[in-house]
Amino acid sequence: MPIGYKFDAYPEKRNIINIVPDVEYKKVRDIFILKQRLASLFNRLANRQIFSLIDSYNQFYDFDLNRVSLLHFFNTISYGSTPWITTFETFLPRLSCLLSCPSDRNLELDFSALKSETKMHKAFQALSRDACRRIIAMSDCNANMQKKLLKEFSEYQENIESKLIVMHPPQRVFVSKYADKDLSLDDKITFMFVGSSFFRKGGQEIIQTLKNLKDKYNYNLELTVVSSLNIDNYATKETPSDLEKVKHLIEHSDWINYFPQLPNHEVIELMKKSHIGLLPTYADTYGYSVLEFQAAGCPVITTNVRALPEINNDRVGWTIAVPKNSLGEAIYTTKEDRYVISKLICERIEQVVHEIFANRAIILEKSQNSISRIIEHHSIDRYAAKLRNIYLEAIGADKT
Repeated sequence: MPIGYKFDAYPEKRNIINIVPDVEYKKVRDIFILKQRLASLFNRLANRQIFSLIDSYNQFYDFDLNRVSLLHFFNTISYGSTPWITTFETFLPRLSCLLSCPSDRNLELDFSALKSETKMHKAFQALSRDACRRIIAMSDCNANMQKKLLKEFSEYQENIESKLIVMHPPQRVFVSKYADKDLSLDDKITFMFVGSSFFRKGGQEIIQTLKNLKDKYNYNLELTVVSSLNIDNYATKETPSDLEKVKHLIEHSDWINYFPQLPNHEVIELMKKSHIGLLPTYADTYGYSVLEFQAAGCPVITTNVRALPEINNDRVGWTIAVPKNSLGEAIYTTKEDRYVISKLICERIEQVVHEIFANRAIILEKSQNSISRIIEHHSIDRYAAKLRNIYLEAIGADKT
């Protein structure tokens, strides 16, 4: 049973490639790969973005030349007749016209302008055809977002919703119990942050808050940061000045261990040597690092955006409530919005740190609960068995 996939990036490795034992996974090529390469070439020659690459990444058409039983994509739709399924993190179709949809900071996204987009209708027609067997949302939040979009395209709604299911990503456990970490609760408490988009994921608030607490209360704490410190100018609107301040603080703090990047297995080893994970993010589609922290026995401090309330809560970690729209996204449109979120993140981190140093045993309790929730909700074996059944069902439907 050869299964085709388009890319071998991190999301595909986490959700698709080699997940089901005894299945041959095969990388496939199509016309949109060529378009993507040409667009990249023109952009480089012009030294600016002339062509968007998003649409080429997230569409597929191979004239049915790839010899596979089934295609399994991430965020991608196919226009061919080979049976296909796709796992997705926000919306399908993931096209530039949809992702640039105007946002109303008072709660809703306005999809009305998309009704006249030919590309949207073509994509929904592909999702409605028999070749599309399943669309797999990574979270309930994700599935609800897709349903809200489909309400604007009612002619496709019933057909596509009948193919929609939710499957959270699988995650193997790195420690079976807190004692496996061989990490004392009596000495310093180690916090850890992982994420290339440092500012969007709350890195600036983390460093400033922990510094203030250390200076004021002399808490024996340490912070490990694994981040390229990218400026993505997406949610937090950080500036080069903000970046320089963070770099200066890191360079002049003996309690911060900084790594620009590390292989994933080395990140996991650092997680196993840490007490607390951190993802107080402004915007994230899922939060893979939360699963990895929990699998390493680290309770995590997160915001409550998008899928995060489904994978973290105050029994297994700590949550930070921020203002959200109806899609579960934080409201960060204006400078005032961002100030409110930043203030809430700082205040809650400070509250949690006080709680931890007042009762260090809470780390042990939440650590055990974190490991248990990974075992219960993210079993690789159960995920693989369910995915195998989806594959067999899709191929069987094609044979009849």
